[in-house]
Amino acid sequence: MFESTDSSAPRSLQPLLHDVVICVDAPAFAASPRDGQLRGAHVQGFYDHDRRLLHTLCLLLDGREPEPIGVQPLGPHQVRFTAVHRDPRDQTDDPTVIIERVRTAGEGETIALRNVGTAERRLRVELAAATDLADIADVKRGRRGPPVPCTAASDDGSLEWHSFSGRAEIRSTASRVDPEAAGGPEGGTLTWSPVVLSPGESWQVRLTIAGRAVPEPSRHPVRPREPAPWSEPAVETGDRRLRDLVRWGLRDLGKLRLADPLGDGPAEDQFIAAGCPWYLTLFGRDSIWSARMLLPLGTDLARGTLWALARRQGRVHDVFREEAPGRILHELRPAAAQHGHGLLLPSHYYGSVDATPLFVTLLAEAWNWGLPDDEVDALLPYAERAMEWVVERTGDDADGLLRYNPRPGGLRHQSWKDSVDAVRDAEGRRIEPPLALCEVQGYAYEAANGLAALLTHRNRHDSAQRLLNWAEALRKRFAELFWIPSAEGPASRYVAIAVGHGPTPVSGPASNMGQLLSTGILDEEDCCDVAAWLAHPQLNSGWGLRSRSATVPGFNPLSYHGGSVWTHDTAIALRGLCVSGRHQEALALMNGLLDAATHFEYRMPELYGGDARTDDSPAPLAYPAACRPQGWSAASGVAVLTALLGLRPDITRRTLTARPATPLPLTVRGLVLDGQPLTVVATGSGDCAFPELPSGWRRAEG
Repeated sequence: MFESTDSSAPRSLQPLLHDVVICVDAPAFAASPRDGQLRGAHVQGFYDHDRRLLHTLCLLLDGREPEPIGVQPLGPHQVRFTAVHRDPRDQTDDPTVIIERVRTAGEGETIALRNVGTAERRLRVELAAATDLADIADVKRGRRGPPVPCTAASDDGSLEWHSFSGRAEIRSTASRVDPEAAGGPEGGTLTWSPVVLSPGESWQVRLTIAGRAVPEPSRHPVRPREPAPWSEPAVETGDRRLRDLVRWGLRDLGKLRLADPLGDGPAEDQFIAAGCPWYLTLFGRDSIWSARMLLPLGTDLARGTLWALARRQGRVHDVFREEAPGRILHELRPAAAQHGHGLLLPSHYYGSVDATPLFVTLLAEAWNWGLPDDEVDALLPYAERAMEWVVERTGDDADGLLRYNPRPGGLRHQSWKDSVDAVRDAEGRRIEPPLALCEVQGYAYEAANGLAALLTHRNRHDSAQRLLNWAEALRKRFAELFWIPSAEGPASRYVAIAVGHGPTPVSGPASNMGQLLSTGILDEEDCCDVAAWLAHPQLNSGWGLRSRSATVPGFNPLSYHGGSVWTHDTAIALRGLCVSGRHQEALALMNGLLDAATHFEYRMPELYGGDARTDDSPAPLAYPAACRPQGWSAASGVAVLTALLGLRPDITRRTLTARPATPLPLTVRGLVLDGQPLTVVATGSGDCAFPELPSGWRRAEG
């Protein structure tokens, strides 16, 4: 989230993450430089529940830092740093002591020393530790707080820090030597001396790092106790890129899970946190999209996400929280926080225009994938209240559109493109709210139709018809207001990113129109025109879909929303292209996305550079401050897989549509439909079979 300021005073800058090693086990994570030494700079440290527990953990051997030689991820939650210690008195340049530090999010780290030389080594091992116990919002603003004084307990080798906002501690257990602990106003140290290592001998110390905010956040999401609420599919394909993107994405998602402590059902209500490090919490829009993308793996994640948001659905009108009855939460934090540049957000913040219709659609889609009827019935009132908010909001708008109009000091733009300059016109000028974004109208249309189908199935025909009438009126208004003629480009018109005052459409092609393709608000001719723009080099960088056309003033390949490529945005557009039968354009986007994934070792960043791909162009660059791992980016592999298979279930008819777009044979086992196993075999020539189809279901004809 970003806000601007007119002040000329110097300001701190957001820390960059492009060279940061992150391991995560939500709600905890650790952020390290590539040598593993935490020196108190930038985002470095151990964190839990948005609180930095330590920012310094620096290892010295005989007063010198080890020399780093490698870093190796051991999983989403764990990383190993390897270094060596050389003694100038040795008769060889070879290292004689190898140091391995295994850092584990939410736990601490293990430090192991191994003497690989031929002589005994006597070492003084020191660890310097310090913290500011800062809130993640302050860290994101580039601010570092004053040091918190450290107290030491020599009897158990521990260091502790306490402040008005947090507490932290380090406790050590070693194989042979107890440490000397010392505290002070700037931090503390743990010292082991001497550590005597015979040739071939090893020594190890285990550090447990713990702490929380003060006071502890009440009723805030916690680490899950239960396994991930989805199956892991077996993907058999000649395209290793797709298989690895799915596999590594699910590994990251497993560690981005959180559980709602307010749940009282037989199973935990789990959801996916938005992203690490900045948004490791419940975000309405992000968590919903992650759950939508994973629906073919089971409906339990969708159920947990829906309940976590339903319990926090808006009940009253509150200007500061931007809460309203029926509105779905945007962001949940342990406490109110100052995000800089005049942006002060409460712990429960409702400032998004898209989370509410997306909530309705998630319930409708989860129902079609087999969410049990008792869960659907229990969640239905929340979806109806959400839809009431959408309908009332459009009724209050002069143009009958779903707009956002933020309060002063809140988020200026309130859809997924929420940076301060997210909406620009073809001249490069910033366009200010109130605005009706194109994809938000599509979300609302899709939500109304999905809820109408659900109500019809429950014999509430009058309510369903009112929603269908409202949706049709919105579709007509959309067709009248959002199309902009284009004298140059791949099609004679494109969809405006937004409609402002007047109503005036905002000129300049942007990626937002790609998210309309699967909502139903476009007709066949509309889809053809949108597909042409998405495939054109103005928007298709060759590595994925640019957020903004490269031909308009203000395009910046490393701008947050002004030209970068967003992983989830590309995956959603790709799905829409497949749904609308534009397979050639879909495969072009898919190959760019999968090629980009190889350069990111299949841990897709939140967003990356939108530079044009050429025969000799370098690998794409991650946006320097992008979350990685990030929820909907990690889930995009499953979204691409589902899009290629063309899967769309219809619970009312018990039919499953499959229109494969994959040019290669593809077999996927371990999918889940209606709570039962599903296997899909695509031939690569547009046909497919279901060797395993749930009882009572059949393939849709045509």
